[in-house]
Amino acid sequence: MLPIRFYKAEPTEYVLLYQDGRVIQEGAGISFFYWQLINSIALVPVSTRDASFVFNEMTGNFQSVTVQGQLTYRISDPKKAAELLNFTVRQATLRQGMTHVSDDPEKLPQRIINAVQVHTRNELLRLPLEDALKQAEGLAKTVLGKIRESKILAEMGVECLSVIFTSVRPIPEMAKALEAEYREALQKRADEAIYARRAAAVEKERKIKENELDTEVALEQQKKELVELQGTNVRKQAEDEAHATQVKFAAYKNVDPKVILALGFMGMGTNAEKIGNLTITPDLLSMLMGTSKS
Repeated sequence: MLPIRFYKAEPTEYVLLYQDGRVIQEGAGISFFYWQLINSIALVPVSTRDASFVFNEMTGNFQSVTVQGQLTYRISDPKKAAELLNFTVRQATLRQGMTHVSDDPEKLPQRIINAVQVHTRNELLRLPLEDALKQAEGLAKTVLGKIRESKILAEMGVECLSVIFTSVRPIPEMAKALEAEYREALQKRADEAIYARRAAAVEKERKIKENELDTEVALEQQKKELVELQGTNVRKQAEDEAHATQVKFAAYKNVDPKVILALGFMGMGTNAEKIGNLTITPDLLSMLMGTSKS
């Protein structure tokens, strides 16, 4: 069997064909014949890859947290990556596909994860536990920016596309303590709300009683004014009647009493129908006439 083989790469595979230590052909998705005895092939995947990670780190107030997440990366410079890592592949038989002869490609994700962990550690040391638990999304964005600024991955021909922290969790004991603190805070707010409602109800009741008292005071004041007015009216009426009587009887001041008596009897005679019984004894008549029996 001749050691001449044919290889056709996928569009997501960047191939470098070497001969005598020199690249004689390269590109993504290319196809070519090669001499197995003198040629070597480096196969660099350029599609996006995902890598999951879990870190155990410390916050700025010396509290342990577990950071779990995922990053997405791709090899942006295949030639540079092939210079730093061994992406050489070999085909044992015609029926078998190409396989890497080294485990360097498998180490690449871990190197990226290590870079992410370093920056994650530095950022967590700037934050207290409470802020670290609340700012997972912002923390991931900051770490991604730091990685791009440091150019650590760029020197390996790798680009980190995204960093996502799916969770930042404290140790179980601290989580229970935080839950208890949060429950207490909720209970405190509930108690304050109940107190506020009760205070509002008491204030409303006080205002109602004040309004009722003001109403009663106003009514009593009106009653007082009414009584005073009625008394004034009664006194005025009595004074008027007394004055009228005084004026009426002033005309009889110099009249003979017998004449007045006669006028009285005349009035009784005129109004005899209004008198039920009237008894005039001789003694009463003598007394009225100014005479008495001896």
